[in-house]
Amino acid sequence: MTVAVRPERLAADDSSTGRAALLKVALDCFVDKGFHGTSMRDIAQRANASIAAIYYYFPSKVDILRHIMIDVTQDLIVALERARDAAGPDAAKQLAAVVKAHVRLHTMRQGESFIGNTELRSLAPADHDHMIALRDRVAEIFRTPIQSGAKRGIFRCAFPHEATLAILTMCTAVAGWYRQDGGETPETLADRFAALALAMVGFSGAA
Repeated sequence: MTVAVRPERLAADDSSTGRAALLKVALDCFVDKGFHGTSMRDIAQRANASIAAIYYYFPSKVDILRHIMIDVTQDLIVALERARDAAGPDAAKQLAAVVKAHVRLHTMRQGESFIGNTELRSLAPADHDHMIALRDRVAEIFRTPIQSGAKRGIFRCAFPHEATLAILTMCTAVAGWYRQDGGETPETLADRFAALALAMVGFSGAA
């Protein structure tokens, strides 16, 4: 959905509100036209603002991308950690919980997740390294219960490393194909993906 922000609204907004509005407009542009196909002028025109107003908040288009990608990934980490901790110590419950949290965020914040998953190469080197570190944290949240469950015999999984990558890839891809009008709710997909993940690691009980 396109968000139009009038110049006087941007000028009147405080810094955090103005930045958030422009980030939403920029995200719409990136989703519609791609990061490289979007110019700062495109963002300004869609926001009904001057280019100077855009540069007031962000020094470059890459800086806008950085904010979008890092913000959504940090929020994902928080959601995953909360889900894991709420699930208790059981490895199967933890894996099911983090899969559900991952799928829910990737459907409910689809545009941010899609851009975050497809534009890593467009970041500046330092930001690229930061994003890799954040993604490694996400992977670790999945890896820990899978390895624990395999080690304890809860999961019949000969290849826990590959299973972690496969489950992460499966969950991440949701942002690329999910349709809000497709008939399935985020909760329904989250439950189904949790079941698929548990089947992939060879779990036969009830999580």
